[in-house]
Amino acid sequence: MSETADFIATVHPYDSLPRDELARVAGSFSRRTYPADTQIYSQGDLLPGLYLIESGRVLVTDRNGDSVSELGPRNSFGERGLLRDGTAVTSASTVEESVVLMLPRAEVRRLIATHRAVARFFDRGRGPAERSDPIATLKVGDLLSRKPQSCPPDTPIIEAARRMRDSNISSLGIAEKGKLTGLVTIRDMSNRVVAEGRDLRDPVSEVMTRDPITLPPDALGYDVLNIMLERRVGHLPVIEDGRFIGMISQTDLTRVQAITASALIRDIADAETVPEMAEATGRIPDLLVQLVKSHQRHEVITRMITDIADAVTRRLLDLAQEQLGSAPAAWLWAACGSQGRQEQTGVSDQDNCLILGDGADPDDPWFERLARFVSDGLNACGYVYCPGDMMATNPRWRQPRQVWQRYFRDWIDNPSPEAQMLASVMFDLRAIGGDATLLAGLQQDTLQMASKNSIFVAHMISNSLKHRPPLGLMGGLSTIRSGGHRHHIDMKLNGVVPVADLARVYALQGRLTPVNTRARLQDAEAKGVISGSGGRDLIAAFDLIQTMRLDNQAHLVGAGRKPDNYLSPSDLPDFERSHLRDAFVVVRSMQSAVGHGKGMLG
Repeated sequence: MSETADFIATVHPYDSLPRDELARVAGSFSRRTYPADTQIYSQGDLLPGLYLIESGRVLVTDRNGDSVSELGPRNSFGERGLLRDGTAVTSASTVEESVVLMLPRAEVRRLIATHRAVARFFDRGRGPAERSDPIATLKVGDLLSRKPQSCPPDTPIIEAARRMRDSNISSLGIAEKGKLTGLVTIRDMSNRVVAEGRDLRDPVSEVMTRDPITLPPDALGYDVLNIMLERRVGHLPVIEDGRFIGMISQTDLTRVQAITASALIRDIADAETVPEMAEATGRIPDLLVQLVKSHQRHEVITRMITDIADAVTRRLLDLAQEQLGSAPAAWLWAACGSQGRQEQTGVSDQDNCLILGDGADPDDPWFERLARFVSDGLNACGYVYCPGDMMATNPRWRQPRQVWQRYFRDWIDNPSPEAQMLASVMFDLRAIGGDATLLAGLQQDTLQMASKNSIFVAHMISNSLKHRPPLGLMGGLSTIRSGGHRHHIDMKLNGVVPVADLARVYALQGRLTPVNTRARLQDAEAKGVISGSGGRDLIAAFDLIQTMRLDNQAHLVGAGRKPDNYLSPSDLPDFERSHLRDAFVVVRSMQSAVGHGKGMLG
């Protein structure tokens, strides 16, 4: 094998190529040695292909000359512009003498079209279209709910029956040295043992179903459904490399169907007590795992999870009114933060407020009791109290509409650090229950007023730059250095929040009405607030960050832990870590553009 082939065989995605394909690709690479401080290409140049560092270091800078990342051996660069329209969106120069390989554009596109691993590597969106049937798209291995239960063929029937009873299962694999020879079910015990008067000391092999239909763990739930319906069976053993690893039953399918957003919302709507609602919300982690494993897009997952929070809030509002009686004046319960943006995940606190009709007395005990009942209920259901006290239980956030108008006007006219923070939260308000008209006009008027104040806009831009993507000086990922989350990245604070802040600035600049982050980015691109290329790149980066955040939360739940926002980069494969770094590079570039006044209102 050539020197180039030996090298790229250690670099993903080329390490996934068959030997003959690897040799062909290696032959397509050209090699060039660049002295230190040499420009490889500049922003706007036509790119001849994809660059790969064999040795040395390369500095990538954005259009403003700010450092984006410093890359070392085995890192690629130039692919973002290459795969978009062929022109460079950054500039690249050597930090020290470097040997750089270049794969021509046509060869890159051929590899993407013919090899799934390569296509996935260069696909930053990472999300297939929404699927409607979670069971059909889940893999069989993901449906397994417990460790395999089996016994040897010579086990007495009575002992096999006891094992099924003690384990509370309806079927038992019959295996010898890990190899499945048959299975026995509750139905077999009834039809072949009790009905025929079998001696319970006979070996279970005499009543088992021999050579049953089996499936591998990578088969789809769709296959399970088809086989069960066609063959009229209720249990399917799962085999991997000849070993019995588990059993899929109709109960497993029913369990998956029961854990859907619609089922949880139905149970919440029917609940008469807070504990009943808490039982339903306690199933959200399982729903998260199911949605992630069925490859739903991140915006679908977060919308479904937020819909559950909305349902809990509305049900609590109904229960509160049953206790408190008629309200003394019009009111609106609004959510802000992630619930307001419809971006809740497996871990969320509560952020809410009450907007009262003009003339209402905010000190009326009815409103305080309503706020306390709902916030306490949300906390009991897993939506913990806001650490910043951004809740309707705080009298400051339980005021008439005219006071809210004054709040926004003061924040805009006097953009202190606290005002910037509060405005950022309150620009994400969304009506949940009560009189929605109390928010509609307020939101639109505030957006108009804020967008016209260039000083306030500048302060909001400055505020949006406070949370930076976790990129190190040497082009790698910068992790938390101490504490319980050492060597981890906060995917919320340093991943999602910077994008949400940028989207809020774009909404302000363009007077855009969407509240959801992704919808804001799409609207900003469509209305020309940001360039088409910048918008597409930032949306793709946000998609990747949110997807990996949810993947990690689902992984934690599957491991029996509570979901959180902390991801260890060292746990990721090289190609996923590389994509995550590239997504953060895009976010930093867009922050740099905003910080330099790109797209500012005149």
